[in-house]
Amino acid sequence: MAHDYQATIRWSRGDAAFTDGRYSRGHVWAFDGIEVPGSSDPKAVRPPLSREDAIDPEEALVAAASSCQMLYALDFARKAGFTVDSYEDAAEGVMTKNEQGKNFISKITLNPTMVFSGDKVPTTADVEEIHHKAHGECIVAYSLRAEIVIVPRFSVA
Repeated sequence: MAHDYQATIRWSRGDAAFTDGRYSRGHVWAFDGIEVPGSSDPKAVRPPLSREDAIDPEEALVAAASSCQMLYALDFARKAGFTVDSYEDAAEGVMTKNEQGKNFISKITLNPTMVFSGDKVPTTADVEEIHHKAHGECIVAYSLRAEIVIVPRFSVA
């Protein structure tokens, strides 16, 4: 089953000369009726030419991997009969150089913390199995070249 996904990215030069390289990298991502500010990574292109209050593509990639993992983990927890009250992930991405000397996100570490409640309480093995299954189904994870490491945590309310 094929699915199509759309995003509209808008940028305009404004009054900047452009050819001197001193133009804003700030732009807008639009999808599903919402707009999100985007920019280059402020560590790569220093402000004011980039925006610190915007999402850069590298952050978005890490967030997409984390979000995908979460959505599948929640579903597998539900199917296993567990009640999840909350899920939080302090995901991290690492950029290194590839064989051609180009920067790429070489590793994404997911650090999900799930809080469970209810009569059926998961074991550590249950939580690891939930995340293992979720990782195996996550479309973003198997679409990437980067290694994705998952370090799950949980508690019971």
